[in-house]
Amino acid sequence: MSYWGPQEPSKDEARRREEEEIRRQAILRQFLTPEARERLRRVSLVKPELARRVEDIIIQLGVQGKLDHVITDSELKNILARVQSRRDFRIRGL
Repeated sequence: MSYWGPQEPSKDEARRREEEEIRRQAILRQFLTPEARERLRRVSLVKPELARRVEDIIIQLGVQGKLDHVITDSELKNILARVQSRRDFRIRGL
């Protein structure tokens, strides 16, 4: 019985992921002010899952043509709060 361990992604897979991330960042640059992009970057350092969910939402709305303006930092704060409040579950009394 042998254990091969986790496979490392191929060079093609790594390149594909890098290209996808470049496309994601280009789309986010179109729909976020520099201040909002910086806030999202800082959030991603602490809560990467939350930042990724918000990025996905913004990208989806942008690609679908449902964003008619650039999202400001204060608007991004509201989005972050709404997305986070949907996922936070707190047990009272403990």
